Amino acid sequence: MTYLDAFVIPVPTSRRDDYIAHEAKWWSEFHKLGALSLVVGWGDDVPPGKQTDFLRSVDLQDGETVVIAWMTWPDKDTRNAAYKAMETAMSPEDMADMPFDGKRMVYGGFVPVLIKGEAA
Repeated sequence: MTYLDAFVIPVPTSRRDDYIAHEAKWWSEFHKLGALSLVVGWGDDVPPGKQTDFLRSVDLQDGETVVIAWMTWPDKDTRNAAYKAMETAMSPEDMADMPFDGKRMVYGGFVPVLIKGEAA
């Protein structure tokens, strides 16, 4: 069964191109390890909410934009093996050069329960 990883990320607005390049670079590695697709969305209409919202979920700071992304996998086992391989592939320099604050990233793995439209 397909498996999803979802991310909400605070990215410095001035580093938009760096972030896109970062995702493109690592997508090729994840794809080689079995990922099926990657979608990245740059925040365009992300309003503040009354109870909670994307902005508070990542403690968005001035000069940052909320980014959402999701990656699809053929199954959870493939995803888990890929992340294990990536742990050894990413150097400390790679981690330090990320164009966003990974400590404020929200992420998780999900089992799809309904797929309609293009993703179907």
